[in-house]
Amino acid sequence: MHQPPLPLTQDLVLIGGGHTHALVLRKWAMKPLPGARLTLINPGPTAPYSGMLPGFVAGHYTRDQLDIDLVRLAQAANARLILGSVTGIDPDSGTIQIDTHPPVGFDVVAVDVGITSDMPALPGFTDHAVPAKPLGPFAAKWDSFRKGTGPATVAIIGGGVAGAELAMAMAHALKLRKRPATIHLIDNATALSALPAKSATQLRAAIKALNIVLHENVQITHLGKHTISLDDGSSITAQFITGAAGARPYPWMAQTGLTTHDGFLTVNDRLQTSDPRIFAVGDCAHMAHAPRPKAGVYAVRQAPVLFHNLASSLSGGPLKTYVPQKDYLKLISLGKKSALGDRFGVTFTGPWVWDWKDRIDRKFMNQFDQLPKMPTPPLPYPRAKGVQQAMGPKPLCGGCGAKLGRDALSKSLATLKPTQRADITPLPGDDAALLNTGGARQVFTTDHLRSFWPDPAVMARIAAHHALGDIWAMGANPQAATLSITLPRLSETLAERTLTEVLTSAQTILQDAGADIVGGHSTFGDDLSIGLAVTGLLDREAITLGGAQDGAALILTKPIGTGVIMAALMSGKARGADVAGALDAMQQGQKTAAQILRDVAQAMTDLTGFGLAGHTQNICIASGLAATLTPDTIPLLSGALDLSERGEHSSLYANNRAGFSNIPDTRHTRLLFDPQTGGGLLAAVPADQAKTLIEKLHQNGHPDSAIIGHLHKGPTAQVSIA
Repeated sequence: MHQPPLPLTQDLVLIGGGHTHALVLRKWAMKPLPGARLTLINPGPTAPYSGMLPGFVAGHYTRDQLDIDLVRLAQAANARLILGSVTGIDPDSGTIQIDTHPPVGFDVVAVDVGITSDMPALPGFTDHAVPAKPLGPFAAKWDSFRKGTGPATVAIIGGGVAGAELAMAMAHALKLRKRPATIHLIDNATALSALPAKSATQLRAAIKALNIVLHENVQITHLGKHTISLDDGSSITAQFITGAAGARPYPWMAQTGLTTHDGFLTVNDRLQTSDPRIFAVGDCAHMAHAPRPKAGVYAVRQAPVLFHNLASSLSGGPLKTYVPQKDYLKLISLGKKSALGDRFGVTFTGPWVWDWKDRIDRKFMNQFDQLPKMPTPPLPYPRAKGVQQAMGPKPLCGGCGAKLGRDALSKSLATLKPTQRADITPLPGDDAALLNTGGARQVFTTDHLRSFWPDPAVMARIAAHHALGDIWAMGANPQAATLSITLPRLSETLAERTLTEVLTSAQTILQDAGADIVGGHSTFGDDLSIGLAVTGLLDREAITLGGAQDGAALILTKPIGTGVIMAALMSGKARGADVAGALDAMQQGQKTAAQILRDVAQAMTDLTGFGLAGHTQNICIASGLAATLTPDTIPLLSGALDLSERGEHSSLYANNRAGFSNIPDTRHTRLLFDPQTGGGLLAAVPADQAKTLIEKLHQNGHPDSAIIGHLHKGPTAQVSIA
């Protein structure tokens, strides 16, 4: 007898994508705890590896080599990834506050958010300098600066090992780009004082050899734009100012009510805070039982103990203790491909030390490139004829990539009898129904999405925007919505948490659009799915698919590519940053765009499952015209073109492609058949007004809007490319 999936009963939340949590996720992928729901919260889709930061700054590594792709890692661990910054933990209510998301409940939580080198107490630092930590924003801003031209001046505040590494790496990077550079390394005491004398001496020699100007025992009074003022009245000029001095905890941790030490979460030898449900690791934790300096080696070695203790806390097992080593190998980059090593007072240097460090760092990162995969179970035998063919060559996509193909849908709809009520205006093939009720004209539509991203709040926002697209496309104002929600098997507590996230997120989107939730239905099933039935009121004639005129320009308000990116996510071939970009696009509302277009649009639709070519053809059919699209002008999501070139596509692609034999097969044209979820508006507008409309759209939050082709006389329904 088939064993149904186990219900999820406990929420484990990992706050931060630091080194420890990255390793825990990898271990979880290989040995998950049945019945536990795993969530990772991180500000972005990637987490930079601190060990390779100096090499990145120097130009030895690319940004992709520096970053751990948390999207792929979370997918391998079957974890939901919430992209946002935690702003607080409330132990009393068992919830976590996030800046981009409704509060998330937890049963067990671990914190691994690292530190910041921001210096808010130093006047002008926040406005004029870039903290070296967190690493992600720093890496992005340095990458932009070093690609500039002309002479460069840089200042690093903090003369410890981290500051010295950055100074040498920056000097090397600017030399590679043939930019004359002056690098200042500034400390309010003696630089490199934490190192043994021999290592400090050799490091000073390396700094001097790179002509880095070392300022010791100086006091900074304030920072201005490109200026560091000192207490002796002198100043240092620098175009790029960063801070690598000390380690500061994130302020919210001290507001949790948990025991802290100088703002860092205090943990015991089992890595628990003063609340046994809450663990902390890495630089954000203070090990009261064995204080140690902030170093990545401790975070890495905490991972096996944390993984065991989290699983044991969720299942009721015994916990292990963590005993940190007394000393550790220090490998310090010297700018070029050379490094200095120090352990137990022994110092060694040279290119071979860099090679050793490089092998260690690449081995660590390779773990996250080669993630474990669950094998696909074989099909049962014997089985009914046609099962393998019906399953297709790839997994069924979610979102609009999972909807029925055009032929099956059209043939099924053709079996319906004509509408029998006088208060319904038939609009064959259009986005929504038009109802006439008591003199009011009402638009009515429904849309339903199966989850393709494991965060219920994000899926609720996407589903709401997706359903509203039909209302906006017809020129109506959203009025009311009912929701149909299917949850996977969950305990009562987890079901309440999940439903609250869905309803809160959907309500925010709907109320912003002017509509209210008025009812709905919920049930349990195999997967999360969210459907909305939405009504809208018309204060003008409805904009339909028909009505477009010969010569009309076609405007698209959002980039395309969600189908190919989410399909590649399922196969593990999409970059996390591209997935995040696609999710952002799907959560962008079309209220403003609709208000700009609806007074002039001759025909309009929202872009969904049939892809750009299919929806363009629908306008052509209803308006009795042909269309010519210009692929080079069509806005694309980052990563979509590359994935298309590599042969990635949604499971609905073949259905969408059928019937367009006059369009050649290229990496650009394949995206014309990419099914979209929460896509933009496609509007036919008078050609002489198109440029003005684009300018308005760009000025009002739709910077990717573009004129992508035009309609003209010709064989009805023919879509060609220029």
